[in-house]
Amino acid sequence: MFDHHATLKKHFSALRTTADFFSLRYVRESGQYLSVRKNVAEPPHLNHDEGVMLTVRLNGVEAYAATHDISLAGLQAALERAEQQALRIKPHALLDLRDQQVSSDVADYLSPELNQPFPALSDCYQLLGDESAAVPKDERLVSWDVSLGLTQVEQIYLNSAGAELRQAQRFVFPGVSVTAYDSTDSQTRTLGGTNFGQQGGYDVIRRFGLVGAAPRVADEALQLLLAPNTPQGPRDLLLMPDQMILQIHESIGHPLELDRILGDERNYAGTSFVKASDFGHLQYGSRLLNVTFDPNIPEQLASYSHDDDGSAASKQFLIREGLLLKPLGGALSQFRAGMGGVANSRASSWNRPPIDRMANLNIEAGDQSLAQMIGGIESGILMSTNRSWSIDDARNKFQFGCEWGQLIENGELKGVVKNPNYRAISAQFWRNLSAVGDASTFQVLGTPNCGKGEPNQVIRVGHASPACVFSNVDVFGGDA
Repeated sequence: MFDHHATLKKHFSALRTTADFFSLRYVRESGQYLSVRKNVAEPPHLNHDEGVMLTVRLNGVEAYAATHDISLAGLQAALERAEQQALRIKPHALLDLRDQQVSSDVADYLSPELNQPFPALSDCYQLLGDESAAVPKDERLVSWDVSLGLTQVEQIYLNSAGAELRQAQRFVFPGVSVTAYDSTDSQTRTLGGTNFGQQGGYDVIRRFGLVGAAPRVADEALQLLLAPNTPQGPRDLLLMPDQMILQIHESIGHPLELDRILGDERNYAGTSFVKASDFGHLQYGSRLLNVTFDPNIPEQLASYSHDDDGSAASKQFLIREGLLLKPLGGALSQFRAGMGGVANSRASSWNRPPIDRMANLNIEAGDQSLAQMIGGIESGILMSTNRSWSIDDARNKFQFGCEWGQLIENGELKGVVKNPNYRAISAQFWRNLSAVGDASTFQVLGTPNCGKGEPNQVIRVGHASPACVFSNVDVFGGDA
């Protein structure tokens, strides 16, 4: 672990520069993706990537250059390229960063269970193969897949102010998917995949419940095949945590990114309906809505001690009792906007600069059990597991689809319905939040593939949430 730390530190101290401030961010990432499809093991997908980003601040202008050559000569050459870039930018610079504070922290951050070895490739394939073989023999089950992704990342950050930050993390992504087909319709039921990932080791697989999951997922796919279509019309909507993470991500996370609010991303992924003047004033949701940036849940995907600019991370309320308080803005956006934010400057790799990203964005648990929430609904529908999403450029109007639906009538959970969808406007939707599940409904989830920026950066994002009820939501089935 941190094999190159001593060498990088020695090289960093030997670098020559006229910059007021400079930093080094080294990243080494390796991973494997394994899959058994219909009882046949597919070849493993293996990857390894390693390199360094050098950043300089020269006469108040910041610039950067990246290299995979971590020798002293390679680092010096990248540093000089960054200096030249800063000089070229100077006549066009919009900001003078000489007064922007920089980190001098020294800290290590490690994923939980990192000292425990992960099962060997052969053992992982055995686990996936056994689970695949447990799918029932039914001619309507036409495709299934059991998968396991593993990513390991080491990162070292050094700067001329004395900061020395090391992070070693391991991310685990189990998944099960089963498709049923009856010659007129097909339905897919999944568990995990893009909805579940955590930091840790084999303990993640145990928490996920991979062993024994495939028969249940297959049974639910068959139930969907036989189920009627979701009825159309306004109903109370009970969203389970594995759909709440998509709802949080798209209609709270992206619209609260400060660089987006300040006008960036317009030519890629849109803007935001939120304005800088809304913070401290906008009633984003009902008084039941409490949203936090929380880097302190050890197993969550984006838990860390410091972001990629070296800023120390701590739990912060972005929305408290429905009132919008704080944006998802890292050090540069905070300086640019003259307002507070959080430590969420994050980069997808060594050859990308940090930008404002979601990290762990969570809804705090409420006080109702699942039974209490169901019991309080006269006419509603439960929806689980995202299947499709569509949202406008301002992250306001949206339409989301789920895999699984169950009707709720007079406080009781009734039959399964397929093709459940719902649509709304973000602010109105969150103001209709009428019940928030307690700790027994709370799940720590996340996704490995949030995209943003040009060139695109795909990054891991954590979302934890209880089940939640929203009143008077327009729901509809696949025929609407």
